[in-house]
Amino acid sequence: MELSEQNVNKQRPVYLDLQQIQFPATAIASILHRVSGVVMFGAIAVLLWLLATSLESASGFQSVAELFNALPAKVVIWAILTALAYHLCGGIRHLLMDLGLFEGSMESGNNSARVVFAAALILSVLAGIWLW
Repeated sequence: MELSEQNVNKQRPVYLDLQQIQFPATAIASILHRVSGVVMFGAIAVLLWLLATSLESASGFQSVAELFNALPAKVVIWAILTALAYHLCGGIRHLLMDLGLFEGSMESGNNSARVVFAAALILSVLAGIWLW
């Protein structure tokens, strides 16, 4: 089989280096909103287990209360609260976009995404202060 000049000049697949691509704030906000939703979905199992254990008996409640004093448990609860805060802020942004706000330009979308990042960061720090 002989290669013709026409076949050699065809467009070939391009390797995309994702580390070189600059994502806009709106794309990062969307990706993080989905990730925080997945984290919250997984957190349901942990939280239901803690609730069921605490409601079994007085000793179950005591064991859950002691668990909250351990550093790994505090980190897990902080991560859950951070995911909840980000998902809440991102959800409010999406509701406002459904009302027609922040849709005028790419800049307004980027600004609203940055506000979500800042609000979630503040809520995450407050959750950390509250836990520790």
